[in-house]
Amino acid sequence: MAVKDVAKNGKKRKQSSEDDAPAPPTMTVGELEMLSDEEDGPDAVSDDGEVDEFPEIDTRSDSEDEEFEGLDEGDDSEEEGDGYEEEDDSSDTGSLHVFPKAKTIVSDITGQPKRVYPEIEPDYDSDSSTEDDPNRVGNVPMHWYDDLPHIGYDIDGKKVLRPARGDELDRFLSTVEDPSAWTSVFDKNTQMDKPLTTEELDIIRRLYAGEVPDAEYDPYEPTTEWFTGKGKEEIMPLSSAPEPKRRWVPSKWEKQKAGRIGSQPSSSHPPPLPAPKPRLPTNSESYNPPEEYLPGEEERKEWENQDPEDRDRDYLPQKHSALRLVPAYDCFIKERFSRQLDLYLAPRIQRVKLNIDPSTLIPKLPSPSSLKPFPNYSSLKFTHTKGRARCVSVSPDGGWVISGDESGKVSLWEVNVGREVKSWNFDSQIGALDWCPRLDVSYFAVTVEEKIHFIIPPNVHGPVLSLTQALLAPATLPPAPTTPSPVKWVTPSTSSRSMDTPILTANLPASSGLPTQLAWHRRGDYLATVSTGGTQGGVWIHQVTRRHSQAPFKKVKGAVQMVLFHPLKPHFFVATQQHVRIYNLSEQKLLKTLVPGIKWISSMDVHPSGDHLIVGGYDRKLCWFDLELSDKPYKIMRYHTRAIRSLHFHPSYPLFASSSDDGAIQIFHSRVYNDLMTDPLIVPLKILRGHEIRDGLGVLQVKWCSRQPWLVSGGADGTIAVWCS
Repeated sequence: MAVKDVAKNGKKRKQSSEDDAPAPPTMTVGELEMLSDEEDGPDAVSDDGEVDEFPEIDTRSDSEDEEFEGLDEGDDSEEEGDGYEEEDDSSDTGSLHVFPKAKTIVSDITGQPKRVYPEIEPDYDSDSSTEDDPNRVGNVPMHWYDDLPHIGYDIDGKKVLRPARGDELDRFLSTVEDPSAWTSVFDKNTQMDKPLTTEELDIIRRLYAGEVPDAEYDPYEPTTEWFTGKGKEEIMPLSSAPEPKRRWVPSKWEKQKAGRIGSQPSSSHPPPLPAPKPRLPTNSESYNPPEEYLPGEEERKEWENQDPEDRDRDYLPQKHSALRLVPAYDCFIKERFSRQLDLYLAPRIQRVKLNIDPSTLIPKLPSPSSLKPFPNYSSLKFTHTKGRARCVSVSPDGGWVISGDESGKVSLWEVNVGREVKSWNFDSQIGALDWCPRLDVSYFAVTVEEKIHFIIPPNVHGPVLSLTQALLAPATLPPAPTTPSPVKWVTPSTSSRSMDTPILTANLPASSGLPTQLAWHRRGDYLATVSTGGTQGGVWIHQVTRRHSQAPFKKVKGAVQMVLFHPLKPHFFVATQQHVRIYNLSEQKLLKTLVPGIKWISSMDVHPSGDHLIVGGYDRKLCWFDLELSDKPYKIMRYHTRAIRSLHFHPSYPLFASSSDDGAIQIFHSRVYNDLMTDPLIVPLKILRGHEIRDGLGVLQVKWCSRQPWLVSGGADGTIAVWCS
C-alpha cells in the first residue's frame, strides 16, 4: 500500500471518530511498505529523493489512553498533510516521520541511481532467545576459519569478524571478577562465552551426580500392571494371531548368506592352506632295494635303540625276493589306534624333543688359569694340641698370625716360616681375636669370658712400641665420660707389666657372656664386640683412646650374630638370625634391612669398596648383595654341602673365600666394576681340602694376608694352615 493510501485512510478514521463514537483507531506499522525507484507505481509522485524521518517512540506511554491520544494527533497531522507526495520536500509534515533517511547510490548492476536505507536497529530490551544467530555458516567445521580474521557470514552475506579474546591471565581475572563466569561455556560458532540457562545447569548437575537428566522423570513411579487376572498372571494372550511359519522353517536367506561367507574367504580370515602332498617313495622303500640301501646289524641295533622321534626315518629297508612275500604293515593297528584317540579325545600336540648339548647350558666363564694368582696348595701348618683352633687373625703387614683355641692358649707365629714365637695362656676359652688395623702401632685384642685383653706382641720396633704404649697406657688418663659406662677399663701398674700380661683390659658387665666376635673400625680407634648374653643384644662399641664403651641398641629384634663397620661410610651392619640391618651411626637411624632368605646367618663380610656384601648361613647358602641395587640377594650360591662357618674378602685382590663344616675352602674370583651397568664377575676358582672333620665341625675361620694372595685357615682338628699361590 502506498503512502497516499495511508493518508486517505487517516482521513476516513478521523471522520468516523467525529461522527460515530470516540473509539480510538488502531494503526499497524506492518502495513507500511518502502518502495524503491524501480518499484513505484505509475500514480506515485516523485519526492525528489527525500523522505520524512520516523517519529520518535515515547517509551513512557504505558496506558492505552495515552496511546490513543497520540494516534489522534497523528490523524490530525495526516489530515493536514493530505497531499503528501505532491508537496515540496521542505514542507513541514508534522511530527510523523515514517521513513529513515536514505542515501542515493549508483547500482553496480544496472548503472542507475537507487536509494539505500540504513539497517533498522531495535532499541528495546529483548531476550537473547529472540535474536537471530549472527553467524550463518551452518553446520561446517569451524577450524576452517582458524587462519582467517572472520568466523563466518551473517544473513546479509557480510563477514562476521572474530571477537577479541584476551590471554589466559585475562580469562582468569574475568572469572575472579564475575561470579557467574563458571556458568558459561565457549561457543565455537560465535567464538564467545555463552551463559547457560538454569535448565542446562540442572541437566549438567544431574549428569555429574549420575541421575536422570530429565527432572520430571520419576524412576520410582508405580508399575503398570499388564495383566489383571488372579495373582496378576496372564490368562488371555496378548494377540490372537497364529504362530508364524518363520518360527520353525529354516531361513533360505540365512542359508544363502552362510554359503557366501563359507565360499568367499574374507580379508581377515585367509583361506586354509592346502594339505601337503606326500613325498614320492625312494629306492629304500622298495620291496627289493639295492644292497647299498640295506642296513647292517649295528645300524639296525642303533635304530631300534633310538626313540621314535629321534629316528631319521620311521622304517628300515627290507629285501624280499617277490612282491607276494611282502608281509602286512606291522604298525597299522598302532597307527589306527592313535588316530582313534585323536578323534575321540582331542588333537594332541607332538612335543618336539630338544637336542641340547648340556655344555651349552653352562655359563661361559673365564678360565681359572687366566685369573691367577689365587691360593692352590697348603704351604705351612701349625697345630694346637689341646683343642679346636676357633679363631685366627693376620697382622696388617701380613707377616704375623695369631691363633686361639678352646683351651685358652693364644699363639703368635710367623707366616713365612711357621715358627711359634710367643704364646699366652688364659683361664677360659678364647672367643675371638683380631689385630688392630693401624700401621703406626702394633697390638691385638683377645676376648675371653666377659673380658677384652689388649696385648703388645714381642719384637716390635722401638718407635712403634713407644707409640703403642702411649696409646694403651698413657701417663695421663683421659677424662671420665659424662655418662658412666658399666664397662670398666683397667691398666696394670708399671712395675707389674710384662710381655706375658695384657697392657690393658676392658671388663664387660656381669652376665655378658663370652664375646664371640671382634670387629675393628678402619681407623683402629673403635672396636665392636658381640657377646652371647646381655640385655642390649650383647653389642658393645668401645673407643680405645677415651677408654669409653657404650651399647648402641636399647633393644634388638632377634639374636645378634655378627656386626661390621662400613669401610668408607659411618654405617654399621648388624646381622641377626634372618636379617641384616644397616644403621647410620652419625644420624642414628636405620637405613636398610636386607633379606637374604637364610634360616640362620652364620657369617658375613663387606667388600673393600663398601658397595657389596656377602652373607653365609648354616643352611649352606651364600648370598651376594649389591647394596645399591636391592634389599634382595643379587646372586645365591650353593657350593658347600654343609654349614658355612666363615667368609672373608681379600683387602687388595679380587678374591674371597668361604669355609664350611664339610672340611673344604672355596676360593672365588670376585671382580667388581666401577661401571654401574656391569654386573660383578663371580667365578669359582679352587676347592682347598686339608682339614679333618672333628665332631661334625670343619674349617672354623679363614683370613687373607693383606699383601699376598695367601690364605690362613683354622679348623676343628686344631691345625692352622697357610695356603699359597
